[in-house]
Amino acid sequence: MRQFYLTYGKPQIQQAASVEFENLPIGQTLSDQFKLSWSHYLILMKIDNTDERKFYEIETIQNNWSIRTLERQYHSSLYERIALSKDKKKIEALASKGNNLETPKDVIKSPLVLEFLGLEEKSNYSETDLESAIIDKLKDFLLELGKGFLFEARQKRFSFDNKHFFVDLVFYNRLLQCYVLIDLKTDELSHQDLGQMQMYVNYFDRHVRTEFEKPTIGILLCKKKSDLLVELTLPEEANIYASEYSLYLPDKQLLQQKLLEWTEELGQG
Repeated sequence: MRQFYLTYGKPQIQQAASVEFENLPIGQTLSDQFKLSWSHYLILMKIDNTDERKFYEIETIQNNWSIRTLERQYHSSLYERIALSKDKKKIEALASKGNNLETPKDVIKSPLVLEFLGLEEKSNYSETDLESAIIDKLKDFLLELGKGFLFEARQKRFSFDNKHFFVDLVFYNRLLQCYVLIDLKTDELSHQDLGQMQMYVNYFDRHVRTEFEKPTIGILLCKKKSDLLVELTLPEEANIYASEYSLYLPDKQLLQQKLLEWTEELGQG
């Protein structure tokens, strides 16, 4: 309780509870007066960075995260992974609004952390193995993707010129009101992979989406990518993104340092 008082401050506690702090009934303080449980706050109080802590508070409340989910999202460095894909203004907004989906790029996190699949980093697994593991752990995968995602199909087939093509995973994001196509690559991303996804996106935009829906998003989930290759292969207006995935929890300190350097560069810019 002392740590809670020191972390959140007496004025904030009084405002949230709408009563005098000293008069709050023991045992009723958090469960009845605050939006999160005491167990949630025990986790949040361990986060020294104020902006990061506020981000997890907002996301926990908005998404009704369980204690287990909050722990997993913190240890998977969700804040750092999202922040590293933002500009300075959007990084600052994370502490006051959480991760709001406003543009297609807002759905991207790199890396996507898939430790819950149970696949070993050094094992020989195929794209089919990866896809099957994702389907088996679909609830966890949807949580890792983020807000608003709905699963539609696996190996979605479409045909033209007497040829059949298959999209690995098809989702719909109700917040962005658009289809999200995901193709899985267990090797390094190639320009052929990008061209194939461009064709998938074009097909959905021209033959599947309705007039009220936004343009289709394509995501190539790959073991390794070259940002320069992606930039040179795709036109500037392409709604296609490449994101690496990791089969283990990232090094949080390394990501924190990377984020610090990134924000310093943005500040200088």
